[in-house]
Amino acid sequence: MTDTSARRPDDAAATGAATPEAPSKTPPEASEAEKVAALVDALRRESEDNKDRLLRALAEMENLRQRTERQVADMRRYGIATFARDVLAVADNMSRALEALDAELREKAEPSVKALLDGVELTERELIKVLEKHGITRFDPKGEKFDPNLHQAMYEVADSSLPAGTIAQVVQPGYMIGDRVLRPALVAVAKGGGKPAAEADKSSDAPANDNTGGAAQDGDDET
Repeated sequence: MTDTSARRPDDAAATGAATPEAPSKTPPEASEAEKVAALVDALRRESEDNKDRLLRALAEMENLRQRTERQVADMRRYGIATFARDVLAVADNMSRALEALDAELREKAEPSVKALLDGVELTERELIKVLEKHGITRFDPKGEKFDPNLHQAMYEVADSSLPAGTIAQVVQPGYMIGDRVLRPALVAVAKGGGKPAAEADKSSDAPANDNTGGAAQDGDDET
């Protein structure tokens, strides 16, 4: 009899016997999902970056718009400063011509001369109105405290009736254009008349308190 219990390995393979399976690989669907997630994250970051750039650009454009508006407004307000300074010389000459004649001379003047003076005065007033129309105003600081930002001191005047540092005379009036000084006023400043009222009050308060306290202390010592 033939022994069928012993079989060769080839026989098992031929009969289709089960053999151990190899470990399974990662499904292709998982790797595709990771790629999609990474792409979505990259697009999200890019969108946030573009949004940030857009907001910055809008802020810069708004600042540029406001700056441009201020520059245009300044040009409209102060662009005539050079021309206005030249016109002020004409106004000064008219004023000097009128100040050269006092009231007595005008009364004695002939009618034709009076008419000429009236015309000059009318022209001066009209010129001042035109300057004010364009934001140019005249100021006469006589009696005010000297301010180097608005006034230019020409000389000092010994006037004991005025506090030191007060404008005693105005040699030439000043002009403002908007909130800027177009031309400072030429002035004469008083000296030797004591301190201004505000400073005198401050300086007098402290000694008064000290004297009061000293008197009270002396009184206590005597008692």
